[in-house]
Amino acid sequence: MKNLLKFGFYLACLVPVAAASAQGAAHYPSMPVKIVVPFAPGGGTDVIARVIAQSLSKRLGQPVIVDNRPGAGGSLGASLVANSKADGYTLLLGSNGPISINPSLYRKLSYSPTRDFVPVANIASVPFLIVAHPSLPANNIAELVKLARKTPGAITYASPGNGTTNHLVGAMIEAMAGVDMLHVPYKGAAAAANDVIGGQVDIMSGDANTLLPMVKSGKLKALAVTGSHRSDVLPNVPTVAESGLPQFDATGWFGLFAPRATPAAITAKLNREVNEVLKDEGVKQRIHALGGVVNGGTPEKFLEMTTDESRKWAKLISDRKIPVEQ
Repeated sequence: MKNLLKFGFYLACLVPVAAASAQGAAHYPSMPVKIVVPFAPGGGTDVIARVIAQSLSKRLGQPVIVDNRPGAGGSLGASLVANSKADGYTLLLGSNGPISINPSLYRKLSYSPTRDFVPVANIASVPFLIVAHPSLPANNIAELVKLARKTPGAITYASPGNGTTNHLVGAMIEAMAGVDMLHVPYKGAAAAANDVIGGQVDIMSGDANTLLPMVKSGKLKALAVTGSHRSDVLPNVPTVAESGLPQFDATGWFGLFAPRATPAAITAKLNREVNEVLKDEGVKQRIHALGGVVNGGTPEKFLEMTTDESRKWAKLISDRKIPVEQ
């Protein structure tokens, strides 16, 4: 009986808390919402954020502002959101780097994806495009692997920096094919692409929307896309998996996260609204133009996906002995 009374008292305490949370969600948002993009303007993460922000603003009845906070592979922006007030007004546009890769790459990360964030909505997935200088005597990944086996360490691959997803795409090819190539890190994707175009470096991977114009102009040639399926905007370009590495899948993903203590009623409302935004044909077409696909779904499924991604990249970073930042 005493235990039942205690349980009744516990429920009585929870009711006003739940009611207050629901009431807060009913009036949310009452002011502008900010989506922090932890990268510079113009990249894939920024484009996705702006596509979503525009339509989400209409549904929420408040401005949704994109705030670019680049630095440290996305860690600076992620840390800012992790330390923001947990009220639904400051969100993170998360992606592979800040959420699934950085915890294995930085010894002293100023935030924890699992401790400091709650997943809100899975927005989209966009495969990377692997390109090469036209003079490279390889027209697909199978030929690239064959060439790399003949000349260990001679094939060079560029990336925007050590530990970026672009770097890890090259490292995954090395690991799965059993070859050695030379990684050449740059300070940004533009510098990397310029040197591949100039022939100083052989290959690189990157956002399809950035590299596709260079492929169409003949400055680069496309070898493969990195997702599990061909891209609708590049139907004639095979996947890496089709080209001799059947388990290969390295897709860029994008989603919204909120600080951990954000009321569940608010994150649930945001999830519903984002899922409605993703049904809009205009939004679908803009994501499709990036070579991507719309995801959506529940926060629980989103958490499962990010957890699997974290395990995959952690194993690759460990197996390939990729240097961990201090």
